[in-house]
Amino acid sequence: MNRWKTPFTWLALALVTCTPTTVDAATINVFAAASLTESLKEIAVAYEKQTGNKVVFNLGASSFLARQIEEGAPADIFFSADEAKMDGLEKKGLIVKETRKSRLSNSLVIVVASEKGAAIGSPKDLTTDKVKRLALAEPRTVPAGIYAKEYLQKQNLWHAVEAKVVPTENVRAALAAVEAGNAEAGIVYKTDATITKKVKVAYEVPANDNPAISYPMAAVRDSKQLDAATRFLKYLDSDEAGRVFEKFGFIVRK
Repeated sequence: MNRWKTPFTWLALALVTCTPTTVDAATINVFAAASLTESLKEIAVAYEKQTGNKVVFNLGASSFLARQIEEGAPADIFFSADEAKMDGLEKKGLIVKETRKSRLSNSLVIVVASEKGAAIGSPKDLTTDKVKRLALAEPRTVPAGIYAKEYLQKQNLWHAVEAKVVPTENVRAALAAVEAGNAEAGIVYKTDATITKKVKVAYEVPANDNPAISYPMAAVRDSKQLDAATRFLKYLDSDEAGRVFEKFGFIVRK
């Protein structure tokens, strides 16, 4: 029997050696702004192949995600579309301050339907009869809407358009409202306008007029995978990830 035992023993050892180990694999839960959807998913595919870890996304309005983290949702990383939501979590001691970094910026555009869309040539056209409904992410709480309101206030247009505003759950919902014809125009991030052919950019806000748009990221203090989360944050801060963000139109901060 010994002459059979040895070959089978070596075969078993070979199988163990050649089979990829998943003992150290981690699942990283990333709570991220909806505008980051496509770029983060592409980055995650490459990262998962390199590491064997799995990246799971919870995508939505930064205000809603921050509230979920405050209520104890199992997040490992928070990637916000504004500093205020991250500030709120930091003040409550809910993020690892040392891991926080502003990674990206963006810009605002006014969009209309690609076919038979409103003839918008300037922001002032939003105050005319050309636009009866203006889709914005909720301007009281959602970063994209807050930025849009800030811009309109700076242009002294907010009071003229406020009654027309159709507030939506997040910036993607504002985009969808214009796509569906439920609003003649919308203000969204430039990066969102590139993901659909159903809308077109009618006006791009000049760099000097844009609000200070910032996307900070940080590890969540109560993460069950803090080491893995920190490694993924480093990858998000890499040149490789930066190229993906730039491909989707984001302004990458070094």
